[in-house]
Amino acid sequence: QVQLVESGGGLVQPGDSLRISCTCSARTFSGYAMAWFRQAPGKEREFVAGIARSGSVDYANSVKGRFTISRDNAKNTVYLQMSTLKAEDTAVYYCAGAFSITLSRSEQGYAYWGQGTQVTVSS
Repeated sequence: QVQLVESGGGLVQPGDSLRISCTCSARTFSGYAMAWFRQAPGKEREFVAGIARSGSVDYANSVKGRFTISRDNAKNTVYLQMSTLKAEDTAVYYCAGAFSITLSRSEQGYAYWGQGTQVTVSS
């Protein structure tokens, strides 16, 4: 059973930065495509960023230029560095993974999910 655990969420002010992390228990983590999704109250879960096993990355337009996804295969960890945070970024952020060569922007592309970490951007 592959388990993903997010950490690092919290309360920040608009314009601040925050880094959240996700650790994965998979024995073959380096072979996984990893992604971050988020869900605000009353809204659908949406794709935020993804990183392929090759290191290729993909971002939602709403976060492009502000967020950076990265991975450390030696630590079985994927990160999301969030900068210039806005109130609209407030959501529960979920880590997702799939043993796949390719990235997907769809929830259906990921078999494994974390429990989520709350990020609140408010003044």
